[in-house]
Amino acid sequence: MAEPERARTEQRTEQRAEQRMRPAPLLFEPAEATADPEHFFDLESIEDPRELLDRATELTHAFRAATDRSVEFQAVAAAQLADPRRFDRLTPALIAERAEWTEDYAKKMVEFGRDLMRGGIEKR
Repeated sequence: MAEPERARTEQRTEQRAEQRMRPAPLLFEPAEATADPEHFFDLESIEDPRELLDRATELTHAFRAATDRSVEFQAVAAAQLADPRRFDRLTPALIAERAEWTEDYAKKMVEFGRDLMRGGIEKR
């Protein structure tokens, strides 16, 4: 009986994940374009200010979403590294050093990561 309930829970979790809004994809720039310091996702070539505002706004939203998602992955990794069940676990000080954080921030990220791993992300 517990097995079908677990399957339903996993299915609901997957459905919620699929429902999350996906930002506009970030397109990687060719190497020759990134060599030009004035070049940024081809925005400098857009002459219509309406189109420029639309594309710049789209990129802003995509970067913010990517940042949020990256922070979540950092938190989960920090929590995994600090897991007391690991024989090679790291202290918050070592995690902070590795990620270039303060020790207090590392402790908060470990807790945030533990919350995410317990399913807390769905409550947010």
